[in-house]
Amino acid sequence: MLPASLIRYAWLSIAAALATILLKGWAWWLTGSVGLLSDALESFVNLAGAMMALAMLSLAAMPADEHHAHGHGKAEYFSSAFEGFLILVAAVGIAYTAIERLLNPQPLEAVGIGLAVSVIASVINLATSQILMGVGKKYKSITLEADAHHLRTDVWTSAGVILGVGLVWLTGWLWLDPVIALLVAMNIVWTGWQLLQRSTAGLMDVSVSAEDLKAIEDVLDGYRRQGLEFHALRTRQAGARAFVSLHVLVPGAWTVQQGHDWSERIEADIHQALPYAHLTTHLEPLEDPLSLADQDLDRRSG
Repeated sequence: MLPASLIRYAWLSIAAALATILLKGWAWWLTGSVGLLSDALESFVNLAGAMMALAMLSLAAMPADEHHAHGHGKAEYFSSAFEGFLILVAAVGIAYTAIERLLNPQPLEAVGIGLAVSVIASVINLATSQILMGVGKKYKSITLEADAHHLRTDVWTSAGVILGVGLVWLTGWLWLDPVIALLVAMNIVWTGWQLLQRSTAGLMDVSVSAEDLKAIEDVLDGYRRQGLEFHALRTRQAGARAFVSLHVLVPGAWTVQQGHDWSERIEADIHQALPYAHLTTHLEPLEDPLSLADQDLDRRSG
């Protein structure tokens, strides 16, 4: 279950989106630049994504109940998928506007003031993305990480737009403004596609990362050197939580208490390596051939 305190970071993202919408919209109104307009439109996507993140983080923070025994962590994937979809929609809108301006060029006005306003908006996005990324990684929140990645992309696209509009101002090449907007559209399509892929993987019960799998295997290797064996290791990521299950093979002469005690130690060590994981172990005797009857369950990949 996610800490309820994470919800306040969704409010921070909403506040940043509202501020940048006003600033970038003002910059576009001052200059008439379609490049700056594309930047402002992406901020509307930020706002919609942040509002969805608020709703899904609130749901993900709810404790497990009778109908959701594993909690509500997967709700986060709906947020990141929704944000990815919105990014793709924004890219289409930006591309349409840019092509129209490319066919009908228009001079820019008050470029200096407009660029200064856009720079301020970019600084707000950069600071917000740094905060969200740090918190998202700490609590394994795909929603906050997706929001942070989107804001960072927004910062880079804004930097490109600011540079391009500045060049238009200096050179008078009006065609450069819509071309920059098209490049922005292509860039955010890639970001949206990555978010959709990651969200789909989460909803399809993707395994934990290779780094986390190695941490589990390192723990198990220590116990293998003490004579125990393992198989049927299974993992899945569900939002901020991970679920790990495995079969523990111990000497058949051990008492139930001995096997239980060792299983508890193994679970404690894995949990220390992956604090956000829920562990399930199944004891089997080493010497019994039936213990290997389920070896087809052994993990074949990652």
